Amino acid sequence: MQPVIEIRNAVKRYGEGDAAIYALAGVNLNINPGEYVAIMGPSGSGKSTLMNMMGALDSMTSGEYLLDGIEIGKLNEDALSIVRGIKIGFIFQSFNLIPRTTAIANVELPLAYQGIKSKERRERALKALEIVGLSDRIGHEPTELSGGQQQRVAVARALVTRPSLLLADEPTGALDSKSTQDLLNLFDQINQAGRTVVVITHEDEVAKRAKRVVRMRDGKIISDEINRGSAA
Repeated sequence: MQPVIEIRNAVKRYGEGDAAIYALAGVNLNINPGEYVAIMGPSGSGKSTLMNMMGALDSMTSGEYLLDGIEIGKLNEDALSIVRGIKIGFIFQSFNLIPRTTAIANVELPLAYQGIKSKERRERALKALEIVGLSDRIGHEPTELSGGQQQRVAVARALVTRPSLLLADEPTGALDSKSTQDLLNLFDQINQAGRTVVVITHEDEVAKRAKRVVRMRDGKIISDEINRGSAA
């Protein structure tokens, strides 16, 4: 089985010599198709840097990163943009929805960038919104939706491209407790349907839903364990 993510001796260094700061200090990590992984660590642990690298949003100083067998470090910016659009579905704490734009138009947007024709865009967006339970909100703009509903629109937008990897960065940070549970239940369902899910979080409540928990400190992985008590 080819991993979705292969990270080999990843180093991210800022500065040189004695003044050098290592955000990543030799990270090795494989994530296989269908896994549900939480990456945890305190501020400054390197988890956000690792997330940016996995999302092909930042490059490493040295090491290798393969996404679905594609060596990311060898791609130019245009090729990186295509890979991000096809292979990765992003979910952010701040939702990043376009204001004064309907839910379905927000979800269709990544497909428009890919040149998908309008009929197929609409069909795939409707299906994605159905998956997240928002079929009755397709014409609502972000200001007409609760925080939890906005995040579910963001999840639908991430799913609509049928990515290899769903990458969520502190996805519950702006949600109340009920919306958090609703979102985590949705992640469980998405993973059970076969999607690879990676969540960056500092919250134990979020991490305990994952099947595997990777903990970081000082730019290194300090533990990588199967979560026997996973609710997923």
